[in-house]
Amino acid sequence: MAQKEYSVGYALFIACAAALGGFLFGFDTSVINGTLDALRFKLGANDAQLGLAAAIAVLGAAVGAFFAGTLADKFGRQKVMITASILFLISAVGSGYPYFFTTVGTAGNMIEFIAWRVLGGIGVGAASIIVPAYIAEIAPAALRGRLATMQQFAIVIGIFAALLSNYILGSMTSTGGAAILNSDRAPIGVTTIGAFETWQWMFWAECIPAVLYGLLILFIPESPRYLVARKQFKKAGDILGKILSPGIVAQKIDDIKKSLRSEVAPKFSDLLEKISGKTRLAPIVWVGIGVAALQQFVGINVIFYYGNVLWQSVGFAQQDAMMTSVITSLVNIASTIIAIALVDRVGRKPLLLVGSIGMFLTLGIMGVIFGTANLDANGNPEIHGAIAYTAVISANLYVVFFAFSWGPVCWVLLGEMFNNRIRGAALALGGLSQWISNFAITVSFPTLLVTIGLGGAYGIYCFFAFVSIFFVYFIVRETKGKELEDM
Repeated sequence: MAQKEYSVGYALFIACAAALGGFLFGFDTSVINGTLDALRFKLGANDAQLGLAAAIAVLGAAVGAFFAGTLADKFGRQKVMITASILFLISAVGSGYPYFFTTVGTAGNMIEFIAWRVLGGIGVGAASIIVPAYIAEIAPAALRGRLATMQQFAIVIGIFAALLSNYILGSMTSTGGAAILNSDRAPIGVTTIGAFETWQWMFWAECIPAVLYGLLILFIPESPRYLVARKQFKKAGDILGKILSPGIVAQKIDDIKKSLRSEVAPKFSDLLEKISGKTRLAPIVWVGIGVAALQQFVGINVIFYYGNVLWQSVGFAQQDAMMTSVITSLVNIASTIIAIALVDRVGRKPLLLVGSIGMFLTLGIMGVIFGTANLDANGNPEIHGAIAYTAVISANLYVVFFAFSWGPVCWVLLGEMFNNRIRGAALALGGLSQWISNFAITVSFPTLLVTIGLGGAYGIYCFFAFVSIFFVYFIVRETKGKELEDM
């Protein structure tokens, strides 16, 4: 598409408003990073429960992702995004006050807290699927890659905002969300800001962007492709007329009509094909499942969900560990900007390849460092001097390689690799794969930490980074510059 054939400003506004769901996605999944010690003391959580608390939102996200595509095809993208914003708001309030249905100081508090986190996770999963699909459907092909990366850019800003918010709130008490006994890192109390405890404010901070997201969604249009599928052609034309030049709107609607089997509602049976006389999932659906799973199996969310635990385990004080996590999230943002600049110039596949190779090397370095380090009396690795700096640099380079490749490009591909007929159902399956993989990595990390140590955990993630190199090279197809109707 030539430059004169579309409106950059309006398309950018729509993409940014929708992508605020990604901000909440990043914030909601990372905010727990600064609250784990306080939850251990206040709610009496053990290691297994803390792992579940960190991962349970991800399991809820799998549910939200699985049903979001079907619901969006039935009720529209806009309504599903508004529903997600409401779920974010309710979850933020409940996570900060898990005493609505249980008595303070009882075992039920942890169960209630987990339930609120599941609710927020459903919103996260819905946003993770609907936002990239919506942006892909409303963006001109020449801008689609860059606009689709707005989702990941918003996610990394949300991660940064959560970690920075935690750090600021923790700084107000000097010691973070909990008072720590330095000899064995055991929490001995929680800190307060005003009438409420610090960890509660950390969760409640999410209420502000949740409300803003819901309000912004009211000012963006429904997806033209959804409207065409519902035979609302005039409405679709009015929306496309604000994005594309008037002379090509009619042709665009006609292209969408031809690509959609609008008489037949999208369903999971559409994902099946007959191959060698047997009914199986279409190969492109397997590719989507693989892309979604590998994005998580390289272990990126260990850095953002357990960053404080990770850095405290190698000797960082609580506030220093929180600051290190903030710095890592800034690196994440800067690297995502690189992806935005390159995804429509270089293409999706080259970025994934470079990212996979870089992650394999940096994860390998971290695996060797932590795997060969001496252990202190509590079983934590002891690294000092140049080795410690190498570990921190390698961890941040790992984030760089992920953030300009697999982080945003996974969502770009999932939003555009399927044809219009199967997109809703295929995205649901891909999202389910992504979140189940996320849950597996997140919930298993505390156990890996005490069984095979950091070195072993990073060795596992390094293996999957190695696998991803060959997966991208031999299986993933380039989608740069192609119209969705041509997929």
